[in-house]
Amino acid sequence: MQTRSAYHGAAARRSGAVVPTVAELLETVLNSLYDSKAEEPVSIDIQGKSALGDYMVVASGRSHRHVGAIADNLLRDLKDRGFATPRVEGLPHCDWVVIDTGDVIVHIFRPEVRAFYGIEKMWQMPDHAEIH
Repeated sequence: MQTRSAYHGAAARRSGAVVPTVAELLETVLNSLYDSKAEEPVSIDIQGKSALGDYMVVASGRSHRHVGAIADNLLRDLKDRGFATPRVEGLPHCDWVVIDTGDVIVHIFRPEVRAFYGIEKMWQMPDHAEIH
C-alpha cells in the first residue's frame, strides 16, 4: 500500500495542479459509499496514529456482488472527481476490498468478514495517554 497521497507530491506542486484536500477526498468516499448503499460506514481519524494515511473508512456490503459494486462505484467516483488512481486489493474475491488513496484507506467487507477482523475496533481504541 502507499504510505502517503500522490496528490501531495512535489510534482503536483511544481505543475501548479489543483491539489484536492483530504476533507474533499473523505467527503467523496463517504458520499459514494452512501450512494452505493454500503452498510454501517465508519470513518476513523488515524492522523498521528499511523503513517499510512489520515483517515480509515470501514463499510460493509451484503454479498460478494454488493462489495464489488461498492468498490467499482467508489473507484469511478474518485476518477470522475479528478482524484489520483488508488491502489486496490481484493477485487477478484470481494470478501474484503481495500482501496488505498494515500490519505484515506477504505475497507469494504462482507459482514461476517468485517466481524471476524474487527479492524475499526482496533483503530478506535484510545491512546495510552488517554487511558490515564
